[in-house]
Amino acid sequence: MPTKIMKVASIGALILAALFWKYASSYQLPLRFVVSLGAVMVAVQAVRARKRGWALGFYAITLAFNPFVTVGTFTGNLAFCLVLASLAPFTVSLLTLRTQPLLSIPSITDRTPGSLSL
Repeated sequence: MPTKIMKVASIGALILAALFWKYASSYQLPLRFVVSLGAVMVAVQAVRARKRGWALGFYAITLAFNPFVTVGTFTGNLAFCLVLASLAPFTVSLLTLRTQPLLSIPSITDRTPGSLSL
């Protein structure tokens, strides 16, 4: 559930950045933080699901949007294309990558254990 919330938050942040591109440079630190955190969470989910291609792609998004070591600023057409290109993997992962449900362990206090008591 937290991964799904971060996917939606990252999609929302990228859409807002694309819509208000003129002002994107003034709020690039929160944008970088939200998108990189979401990308790390999706990459971990992809590793657990054994989808290495997805994991590599989201690790690349994490590096591109790294808030601690900035590669560049969000100005120009190349950065706008990066924002739009990052929007697609998050959207597709929201629809395709699912969290694996945890299997429950059978209880030792079950009323019908399936065997006779001693």
